[in-house]
Amino acid sequence: MPDFIHNGPSSAPLTIVLAHGAGAPMDTPFMNFFAEGLAARGHRVARFEFPYMATRRENGKRRPPDRQPVLLETWRAVIADLGASRLVIGGKSMGGRMASLIADEKKVKGLICLGYPFYGAGRKDKPRTSHLVALKTPTLICQGTRDPLGDCEAVSALALSPAIHVHWAEDGDHDLKPRKASGLTQDQNLTAALDAAATFLAVLG
Repeated sequence: MPDFIHNGPSSAPLTIVLAHGAGAPMDTPFMNFFAEGLAARGHRVARFEFPYMATRRENGKRRPPDRQPVLLETWRAVIADLGASRLVIGGKSMGGRMASLIADEKKVKGLICLGYPFYGAGRKDKPRTSHLVALKTPTLICQGTRDPLGDCEAVSALALSPAIHVHWAEDGDHDLKPRKASGLTQDQNLTAALDAAATFLAVLG
C-alpha cells in the first residue's frame, strides 16, 4: 500500500485523492497548492505515489512510469483502503487519466483531473478519450486553453460525456501557467481552478 500525505480534517464528509503526473512527485508546488487549498476549505485530501515514483524517492534515480496495469492496480488498492463511497479521485495529468479509467468501475463520488492528457504531444489525431464518451462519474477537468496535451480548440471538438465539465484556464499550459503577455499569472489561474474544484465538490456534498 502506498504511503499517503494527508491534508485537512479527517472528519470531512469527502476525501479527495490526488495522484501525481508522469514526471514529478506528489509534493510539487502544483500538487501542494491544490491539496493545501482544498484542505483549507474544509476537505480531506490524500496524496500517494505510484511504485516507480516511490522508488525514485528512495534512490533518487529517475525511471519511466509503471505500465498501465500497475498504475490502475495501485489506484484500486488506494480506493479499497480509503473506501470508495466517500472518495473523489483524480490528480495531475497521468494520475488523473488513470483515475478516469476506473472511476465508474469503483463507483466513486467524483473525479477531478488537473491538466488532462487528451492526447500525446503532437498527436491530436489520436485522442485518448474513448472511455470519456460514456463516463458516468461526475467529473471536473481543469485545463489550460493552450495545453499541448489538450488545447481548447481540439478538446471542444471531442465527444465527451455530459457528466464532464471542463474549466478553462485562460492562456494556460499543461500546468495552467499563462504567458506573461496574457496579463494573467499562474497564481490567478490556479486560484480560479481551485475555486472551480470547490464549487464542484460542494455540489457533490
